[in-house]
Amino acid sequence: MTQGRAILGVAGLLALLVALPLALREDTTQLPAGGARRLVILTPHGESIRREFAEAFARDWQARKGEAVYVDWRSPGGTSEIRMVLDAGYKAAEEEGRAGVGIDLLFGGGAPDFEAQDKLGRLQRLRALDERPEWFTPGGPIPATFTGERYVAEKGTWVATCVSLFGICHNPGRWNALGLPEPRGWRDLTHPSLRGGLALADPTKSGSVARAFELLVQAEMQAALADPALAHLPERERLARGWAEGLRLIQRLAANARYFTDNAGKIPQDVALGNAVAGMCIDFYGRTYADTANRSGDRLAWRAAEGGTTVSGDPIAVLRGAPEPELAHAFVAFTLSPEGQRLWHAEPGTPGGPRWRVLHRPPVRRDAYVGDLGPAARDNPYAMGSALTYRPELTAAAFGSLRRMVRVLCIDTHEELVAAWEEVVAAGLPADAMAAMADVSTLPYRDGGKGDPALDSRDPLVVAARMRELADGFRANYRRAAELARARRAQR
Repeated sequence: MTQGRAILGVAGLLALLVALPLALREDTTQLPAGGARRLVILTPHGESIRREFAEAFARDWQARKGEAVYVDWRSPGGTSEIRMVLDAGYKAAEEEGRAGVGIDLLFGGGAPDFEAQDKLGRLQRLRALDERPEWFTPGGPIPATFTGERYVAEKGTWVATCVSLFGICHNPGRWNALGLPEPRGWRDLTHPSLRGGLALADPTKSGSVARAFELLVQAEMQAALADPALAHLPERERLARGWAEGLRLIQRLAANARYFTDNAGKIPQDVALGNAVAGMCIDFYGRTYADTANRSGDRLAWRAAEGGTTVSGDPIAVLRGAPEPELAHAFVAFTLSPEGQRLWHAEPGTPGGPRWRVLHRPPVRRDAYVGDLGPAARDNPYAMGSALTYRPELTAAAFGSLRRMVRVLCIDTHEELVAAWEEVVAAGLPADAMAAMADVSTLPYRDGGKGDPALDSRDPLVVAARMRELADGFRANYRRAAELARARRAQR
């Protein structure tokens, strides 16, 4: 046990040694002018967003204050890497008696990631809420919540600047060749004809991907609660059935998957190139790649998953101990202003729009959808009629567990799952083989929507042991399903 802890400790140290230099490395794509004030921002956002907002804010600050500003972006990777960087940085700061980590802002990610940082006391109250209260009043341009998702933190420590939807991207040519109706919801991706044709991402590597899987499970739970055929059952039983059905739906998606990538942006690219038939991706990845790929033909289509996605917020926050608090709070206010919001979805070259390319992000302000801003602004998420309403009491407490559940159910066991699915399909989907493959009884619904205690443990050895135990069980299920399917074929 001691040796195992030592190995994990060394592995964690090596990970931090790799991540911290990446986070602390200056973005040298644009060098600061002499005497410019420096604003340091930690972000998972891509280069296009960084460039547009840095230059627009610098122009705005120069015009209002007569000072030059250099935005120094730090981009160590996705939200998992950012969390690791902040954990290491604040731990070192506490040991050295410092308030901050030399970073002003956290810009981009999911609300759960910001809530986690807020619980650790790392975020400041945003001045914009007090200086521009008219933006946040009931009926104002920035709602506190929408589709059950929170856009403004209850303590005022973070606020969404744009919103996101999860959906399906598919290659029309390859999809139509299979003779399938156009995909509209997650279950459309489970058809046996799509074996080896789906592109999926690893939820343990991306907070947004983890949220997509959480919403998928919650949609099944809400469907079970609303199903008249189950009305005679106690609510807990209906929730348990929906929970299990959600896990089975993820399993069926995984059975059709070519891979689980660490880079969610790879999915629409592979679909557009024809390397995959379809995949799950967030709206801005799908729309951005479609904008480029479809210049040479109809190669990529994206749509929100009907009844399977909320409209979730993508927040910004000022970090505790920010070196430039004045600039940091001003940057937040700029991103929420009509001028900053226009950058998210206006066409390049339009007044106040981005200079280089469409960012394909729906703004959080409701008044941003007024007027003709071109194709990028036609999809108003506030007018979307098929969105899921998020109920945090159903799955929020299991968010961490669900990421690891998907890992052991589908990723660590992917080879065995795919082999079983091939046998089951070849045998004509016999009920006994299907039941063996779909047995998720080792991942039961827990009262209050809680996660698996061992998977949520702070002890990495406990987590690793539980994941190994679960993975071994699912491998056995998949081998049993394959055996039953082969036996059915032999009886023909």
